[in-house]
Amino acid sequence: MATPKGIESPLQVARRLALPFLDNPYLLTRALTHTSYLNEHTEVLDDNERLEFLGDAVLDFVVGAWLYEHCPEMREGELTKARSALVRTEALARFAREVDLGRAMRLGRGEKRTGGAERDALLCGTFEALIGAIYEKAGLEAVKNFFFPMLDAFSDEIINGTPLTDAKSRLQEWTQAQKMGIPRYVLISESGPDHAKIFEVEIHIGDQVYSKGSGQSKSAATHLAAEETLKTLGIE
Repeated sequence: MATPKGIESPLQVARRLALPFLDNPYLLTRALTHTSYLNEHTEVLDDNERLEFLGDAVLDFVVGAWLYEHCPEMREGELTKARSALVRTEALARFAREVDLGRAMRLGRGEKRTGGAERDALLCGTFEALIGAIYEKAGLEAVKNFFFPMLDAFSDEIINGTPLTDAKSRLQEWTQAQKMGIPRYVLISESGPDHAKIFEVEIHIGDQVYSKGSGQSKSAATHLAAEETLKTLGIE
């Protein structure tokens, strides 16, 4: 299945994230294929909805296992609450952004035009489908090898009960609380070939320009700029 112009191919994703699909990227391709893309490409036979269902179930287990291992002081009710927080849409969308899934998602023209690759719901679903594909291809240990390091990176936030919202959401909550309005993200440059573009974004809050961020997708650049602005403001 040919990769649509302007997005990362499944093999590139597999190499970048060290995923077990280099010998056969079919499952990974399915995981990255939204139903809107299927509707517009009759030659494509499968979308990611069934893998999303599988990944949802697998995530419940592996997140529970991670919490059980890393949070021995938590009671059952606390563990359940923490697991619910880690598998909610906003948290899984943040994990999807951490591995830059948006740049590889296969979306229909309408979803693409309206920014589907940056929406929490679609990022969450794609991340669940990716977990489902890893499980189906290589089993539970492969899922743990991929996902546990991501949970480890956020262990302080998890153990302290800090919501795993992304930097962009946290920045907007802070600026609104400070009566500073909503941050504006301005694309200031775009360079490179279609398959390896670099985007640079800067943040405007009121009349002031804060930090810049660059990445291989607008979403990645935006969220890096938000993280840098949080540091500049002393929020992180």
